[in-house]
Amino acid sequence: MPEKISLKLARRIAIAAQGLAEPRPAGPADRRHLKKVLARNGLLQMDSVNVLVRAHYMPMFSRLGAYPLDLIDGTAKGRKRLLFEYWAHEASLLPVESWPLMRWRMERAARGERIYKGVARFGRDNADYVDRVYREVVERGPLAASDFDGERGNGGWWGWSNAKAALEWLFWAGRITAAERRPSFERVYDLPERALPAAVVGAPDVPEADAHRELLRISARALGVATATDLRDYFRLAPEDVKPRLPELVESGELLPVEVEGWAQQAWLHRDARLPRGVHAAALLSPFDPLVWERSRTERLFGFRYRIEIYTPAHKRVHGYYVLPFLYGDRLAARVDLKADRKQGVLKVQSAFAEPGAPPETAEALMREITGMAGWLGLERVEVAHSGDLAPALNELSAAPA
Repeated sequence: MPEKISLKLARRIAIAAQGLAEPRPAGPADRRHLKKVLARNGLLQMDSVNVLVRAHYMPMFSRLGAYPLDLIDGTAKGRKRLLFEYWAHEASLLPVESWPLMRWRMERAARGERIYKGVARFGRDNADYVDRVYREVVERGPLAASDFDGERGNGGWWGWSNAKAALEWLFWAGRITAAERRPSFERVYDLPERALPAAVVGAPDVPEADAHRELLRISARALGVATATDLRDYFRLAPEDVKPRLPELVESGELLPVEVEGWAQQAWLHRDARLPRGVHAAALLSPFDPLVWERSRTERLFGFRYRIEIYTPAHKRVHGYYVLPFLYGDRLAARVDLKADRKQGVLKVQSAFAEPGAPPETAEALMREITGMAGWLGLERVEVAHSGDLAPALNELSAAPA
């Protein structure tokens, strides 16, 4: 019979697996700290929304506190880079060592499989044009879509120009990669052999089954305890790719079958997962943080129903536009809608809500994290609006003398 573990222990396991249970470093974070975060997470999800700070910067802050923003930018370009960009859990930054693990996905994309339908259709219907764009990158690269003369978005599929659609197909297929991102967040493309370390590009191919097995290992370590669906979701693997691999990892002893209190599905515990007796975490989490990005798992673990309301009309939003969960102890104790007003030098707390059963010191702990975030982003002060049941306490704390 599978071992049974309590829901509270499952939460602590998940938090520890993500590195959120450890004390933050006393000094400034550097490349060593970034590597440590990546060794746990396996990737940093990207997103274009910049109302606070772009998503891929947040996991390092959540785990390590203030660090130089250019640390990630500087390690995601150049031949000595630590990171490359590809489709993993959506658009993501991954350790360069994972490039060979993604080749199977690139090969499938080149065949039009497991790729956005619009991109696949464009590549299939415009093969000659795609090849011309590729030759432009070969001869003139690195290039962004805006570097193609006369090319503008046509208001069609995502408003992309033909050049952008061709570049995206080539990117999916692995024929080009992201050399860097411009300050506008526009992707700049170049050939992998010019943009990535030679040892990575020249590494032997990894058979699909081996790649899927290794990606599941990374997922299992990052999640600590998870269902098969959770493990599959981490790198957006197809059910048919995961089904034969899980028994192999169980047979090797890397995954241990467990029953988690309240979970209907079979769960799996990574053999090296920490089982903390207590967790003293305090962290604001991006909506795209691996601890919370799979919403059903977040609800199973924390009883926290979480939805991004960016695309919800303002009058229908419940908690706000860009809402961050607040991890405190071993629970998600609050949620807060934040906006960085860079012109005014203000971090705006547009709403703040406590979760049922939140400890009485939640507001104080949350305010410490908000103040720390303001300093990290180079903002001079915090302003708290009056929306949400935590707003009055945060207002008092923000007005108190330093």
